Amino acid sequence: MTGEITKIAIFRQKEIRKIIHKNEWWFSIIDIIEALTRTDRPRKYWSDLKKKLVNEGYSEVSEKIGQLKLEAPDGKKYLTDCANTETMFRIVQSVPSPKTEPLKRWLARVGFERIQEIEDPELAQKRARALYKAKGYPDEWIERRMRGIAIREELTNQWQKHGVEKPKEYEILTAEISKATFGVTPTEYKKLKRLKRENLRDHMNDLELLFSQLGEAATTEITKTEHPKGFDENKPVSRRGGKIAGDARRKLEIETGRKVISQLNYLPEEQKKLK
Repeated sequence: MTGEITKIAIFRQKEIRKIIHKNEWWFSIIDIIEALTRTDRPRKYWSDLKKKLVNEGYSEVSEKIGQLKLEAPDGKKYLTDCANTETMFRIVQSVPSPKTEPLKRWLARVGFERIQEIEDPELAQKRARALYKAKGYPDEWIERRMRGIAIREELTNQWQKHGVEKPKEYEILTAEISKATFGVTPTEYKKLKRLKRENLRDHMNDLELLFSQLGEAATTEITKTEHPKGFDENKPVSRRGGKIAGDARRKLEIETGRKVISQLNYLPEEQKKLK
């Protein structure tokens, strides 16, 4: 299954988008080219390089490139040329740059970390915890965030078992849960918080995270009980799961007189002081 969320990796201050596909990391070729060359026309550079590789007899490189949907700076997802670590090595070797060897070592490390995580899934959680800790998030928030990741993974596993196949279908089902839980889709939610590439849930406060978890956990339980088949049958189930969380949210708002949804981005106190 292809990962739904575009992750951002950093190579020498340059952001490189990556996504899980066929159980391994696939990288945006355009981002890699830009990191290597610092050209302001990475698409043109890649188009010319691809033709050159084919003319030189390396047609298998072109065959191993996949078009995957990655999130762009405008928050929308577009089909983007991507390649796994092995294919990226071949592409990188064709680019004259002093950064070639450091980038190859970087790719190897990122790919190796993925292999480690497959063999020991707890490593992924440990690395995520360490990253949040380094950013200054408090332990209580980190534990809640990690629990939310586990709930989300269980839900997507159930969707996969029940015939949800395409990344766009996962995106729509997620939007159904969010709309029923909060009254807004994830895209609308990100606009509300003035986010672009950032992960929405990394900027949710405790209550926002809790209701996100409730909506997805409820959807998981209904899916396990009713066994909907395919995207069309899973769509109303997602809406119903989200409504359970939405009803609870509205009751809390009535009791407290305060909205759960916040326009503010969640930031640790130390980061707030820097603003």
